[in-house]
Amino acid sequence: MATIKPRPKGLDSPLVPRLIKYGSRAQAWVYRRTNGRIGSTWRIGAAFRKPVELLLLDHQGRTSGAVYTVPLLYLADGENVVVVASQGGLPHHPQWYRNLCANPDTHLRIKSEVRAVRARTATKQERDTLWPRLVALYPDFASYQSWTEREIPVVILEPR
Repeated sequence: MATIKPRPKGLDSPLVPRLIKYGSRAQAWVYRRTNGRIGSTWRIGAAFRKPVELLLLDHQGRTSGAVYTVPLLYLADGENVVVVASQGGLPHHPQWYRNLCANPDTHLRIKSEVRAVRARTATKQERDTLWPRLVALYPDFASYQSWTEREIPVVILEPR
């Protein structure tokens, strides 16, 4: 594992996870209501000049059973779709990742298209191949990895 760099000031604030949670809910609501005409492009951080496409990923709560939706940057890889459980470099895996580990059969939405998928964490070899492509897509992923001791999971969403 590479040397851990200090996270930017304020990232460890208890407000950050709340902002992520409520911002994600708002974005998913708009995305769904407009079939992705609004809310399907990420333009923050490294994506300011090179926007990145977003999808909506459903996940079932591992204890509640409730279905939640999260907007995520994605990489198309043949028939698979690849997402990253970065949570902005925070020290813990995001809830959606832990929920997918418990309940991997789910759905994703890219604009108006809904697909049934099965989620799995990439193997080390797959991650080693996909990570450079993901960083090329969104360079902030490299920063996020440098801010945390955990290896940020790469998740492969396979058609089912």
